Amino acid sequence: MQTFPTHTLLPGDSPLIISVPHAGTAVPQELAPRLTPQALDLPDTDWHVANLYDFAPELGATMIVARYTRYLIDLNRPPDDAALYGAAAHTGLCPTHSFAGEPLYRDGTAQLTPAELGQRRAQYWQPYHDTLATMLAAARARHGYAILLDAHSIRSIVPRLFTGTLPDFNLGTYDGRACSGTLTDAVRACLAAAPRWTQVIDGRFKGGHITRHFGRPHEQLHALQIELAQSGYMDEAGTIYDSARAAPLRALLRDIVGALLRWRPATA
Repeated sequence: MQTFPTHTLLPGDSPLIISVPHAGTAVPQELAPRLTPQALDLPDTDWHVANLYDFAPELGATMIVARYTRYLIDLNRPPDDAALYGAAAHTGLCPTHSFAGEPLYRDGTAQLTPAELGQRRAQYWQPYHDTLATMLAAARARHGYAILLDAHSIRSIVPRLFTGTLPDFNLGTYDGRACSGTLTDAVRACLAAAPRWTQVIDGRFKGGHITRHFGRPHEQLHALQIELAQSGYMDEAGTIYDSARAAPLRALLRDIVGALLRWRPATA
């Protein structure tokens, strides 16, 4: 394991890199006094996602896990803060409101200057993306191709972001533009063999900036996002990991990771 100021890296020797950009809970000392007490509870964290995939390094996958909260800067948003989902609620590169629409800053709105935005991008966003790019390039050089799995989770009911209850598994491939169709089929087969879990492909979550930016199948860089409903492994009223509830979910994730590791592109 290698520890960087902004993230942790567990290097592997396979073509698979697993990114966990929203599990961070660290709050910089200078930011904490500006946030509301509710914001300091970090309710929109992708709780325990690194734990769900902790078996993957033993199988040869590289894992990159963010250290800082998404309330500092969202590593899965483009650096120019362009909207990813059209008319849907925009959560922002440097969020000012929670998923529930509540202000994160004590003054009600954050007055982030261009200088502060630039500093956050340079100090926290860029190193994570540089590491992703380096690991993907190394994997492709070694194997002829690389696969990026961007791993996320979210509460199953967030009315401001989507209607109803989110499926357990939400696979995003940017409508097939971020990875080979045969790679999607390999994951689809794993999901089809586990009918207890509700699932959708390219539904509400089609893949964020990481999937869309790094997914270039014509260059043998294949990316996909998995957004899990947190109800599959924890009580969403709190933040405590439920290992018994998580066990069958982890078994399916192991099957998916195994399928990704076995997959080969037609031209590699």
